[in-house]
Amino acid sequence: MRQIFATDNLIQSVPRYNIAPTQPVIAIWIDDAMRRTAKLARWGLVPGWVKDPREFPLLVNARAETMADKPAFRDSVKHKRCILPASGYYEWQTLPGGKKQPHYITLKDEEPLALAGLYSSWMGPDGEEIDTVATITVPAGPDVAHIHDRMPALMRGHQIDAWLDTKTMRFAEVQPFVVPQPEGTMASHPVSTRVNSAANEGPDLIVPVSEVLDDGPGDKSMAVKAKKSAQLDLF
Repeated sequence: MRQIFATDNLIQSVPRYNIAPTQPVIAIWIDDAMRRTAKLARWGLVPGWVKDPREFPLLVNARAETMADKPAFRDSVKHKRCILPASGYYEWQTLPGGKKQPHYITLKDEEPLALAGLYSSWMGPDGEEIDTVATITVPAGPDVAHIHDRMPALMRGHQIDAWLDTKTMRFAEVQPFVVPQPEGTMASHPVSTRVNSAANEGPDLIVPVSEVLDDGPGDKSMAVKAKKSAQLDLF
């Protein structure tokens, strides 16, 4: 990982190109020993007070506007903030005819993404422990608003250390970082609808396509146009 994702431990992982909710993702937070630690955590937050995760709704995303007031996220907002490293993420654009065209979205400067997140550690009755995370979403910035009305909150530069530092940085001090990215920051391109199935995996999923879905019945072919590397992909 690049320096902004440097941690005090090593974690074994392979490139992923199509992670779905409930699957493991790499998350970084500061542990009780004040070490910056990389963990494999389930994407879908389970608060520590939940008795049975199977009976609790899947909390994949936390809305920035309301998360500090929600019982499921309130403790994590104050004490358990994390980042999730990625090269990019997918979002689906709803077309006039109702079909959904997937897009792969990255930073325009090709820097890796530090997605702002919240984590929680759930302890079961038999001592089992599960680390879980949720990504934080904000209203879409101008570069991606035509694709979807929400986007992940991204931390950049010094914001990353401040966001992770729950010991000395109150949420009120880092809340101004949880905002849409400004115009000229994000880049996107359409990709194959193969990404719609979590069973599909591989770098071909983020390759731009030369033809996209039309608005009428029947889809046009999704031809490959170019290749692009992404070693930190999460979504």
